[in-house]
This record gives sequence, structure tokens and C-alpha cells, in this order.
Amino acid sequence: MSKKLSERRKFLLTMARGVGLASIGGLVWSAYLDEAIAAPLLLRPPGALSESDFLETCIKCGLCVEACPYDTLMLAKPGDNKPLGTPFFVPRDIPCYMCPDIPCVPVCPTGALDESSVTTKDVLDIDTAQMGLAVVDEGSCIAFWGIQCDACYRACPILGKAITIEYSKNERTGKHAFMKPVVHADACTGCGMCEHACVTKKPAIFVLPNEVAQGAVDTHYIKGWDKKDEARLKDAKEIKTTTRLSKKSAINSLNSGLEDLY
Repeated sequence: MSKKLSERRKFLLTMARGVGLASIGGLVWSAYLDEAIAAPLLLRPPGALSESDFLETCIKCGLCVEACPYDTLMLAKPGDNKPLGTPFFVPRDIPCYMCPDIPCVPVCPTGALDESSVTTKDVLDIDTAQMGLAVVDEGSCIAFWGIQCDACYRACPILGKAITIEYSKNERTGKHAFMKPVVHADACTGCGMCEHACVTKKPAIFVLPNEVAQGAVDTHYIKGWDKKDEARLKDAKEIKTTTRLSKKSAINSLNSGLEDLY
């Protein structure tokens, strides 16, 4: 083989390797992007830190998965479009069955599953877990159609607290009652038993991470009927703003044009 041909072959092989590595890199980056998009919608085990802190703290050891007696928890594998090796669960398949001793949490070696967040008076308390929040799609929930169904209510392990039934007259028929499920965010743990029990083809009640399911109220709103919330006003200071309008008397301000409002 001539030296010229050998060098050409070497060049082609080098180019092929470069293209191959670039392709692999593209696939890895694509998988990473898919995982980054999917992560905010994942449901984590009880006691999990916020998603960003969880991903930084979890070492993907799988001990929580091994400890789960119901095979609820799974480790994300290649192709799942989820952060690889991290634990999650799908309520429609297998919900969290709310083990009183929460075996998946104490075995976590890094604190990614925070035991203190599911502890009340030094005792593990699964009712304080915040895995997510159940959300009702009123358009596809047959209870909102007038069909009597309380499957989600009956399946809820915190009966009468996390989900209650709201009764109202069905004006369409005039003689039946609606039995509408209402989810209470302060009690719902996100276990997903309601989603698992839902009778519709695609669940009309489903669990989302709290960060996705809930809004956020700014600190300047106060619940006047809630003494604990109202206590935030104790050290509040009055802030007065002065405008051209506020400098005038009430009668004169009523006769002012829009140009005098500010």
C-alpha cells in the first residue's frame, strides 16, 4: 500500500471517528435536555428535597427503591427521559401506600430524602409528606357530570381531610345531587391513591409536583381570619405614598381631571 493511500485512509478513519463522537455527543445532549424537561413533572419519594436540591444530593444508590415494600419506587433508566438513576413513582401504576414507618426515607445516606420533613414530635409521620398535590379535571370527572362517583374520596388514606365531597343540587335534572370531589392542599400528601382508583380511562384526578400544581401568594396578602397569618402584621410598618391627588381635599379630588391623579 502506498504511503499516499495509507495517509488518506488514516484521514478518513479520523473523520469517521469525529463524526461518530459528535453523534454520540448529540444523543447525550438530547437525552440530557429531555431529562431536564421531564424532571419538573416527576413525583419523588416522601421527604424529597426540592427538585434542584434533590438532584444535587441524590447519589442514585437505589436504597430507597429496595426499601419500598410495594415496588412503588423505580429508578430512572436510559430511555425513560428522566434524570438517570433517580427514584420516582407513577401513581396510576403503583401509588405510594403511605407506610407508617416510611422505610424508604431513613435508608437515604445523603439526606436527599429528609427525615425531619416527615417527622412530628420525633416520630415518623407519613401524613406530613408533600410528594405532590392531587388536581381534579372537572371537565372529565364524571362526578361533575352528575354521575355518582366517590372512588377518589374512598381511596384517600386521609379520609375526609385531603379529599372531601361537596354536595350541590343538579339543576339539570332537578332531583339529583352532584358529589364533587374537593382536594385540600394543606392535607394532601400526593400519594396518588386517588389517581390509581379513578374510574375514567385517563384519570380525571392526578398528582402533580407541588411546584407545578400550586400558585404562590405574595407576602403582602394577609388572611384576616387566620390569627397565625395575621401575626405577620405585628412588626409591619406603615408606608405612605403621596400623589398630587392625595394632597387635595376629598371634594376637590372628585372634581379633578385624570391629569391630577398622579
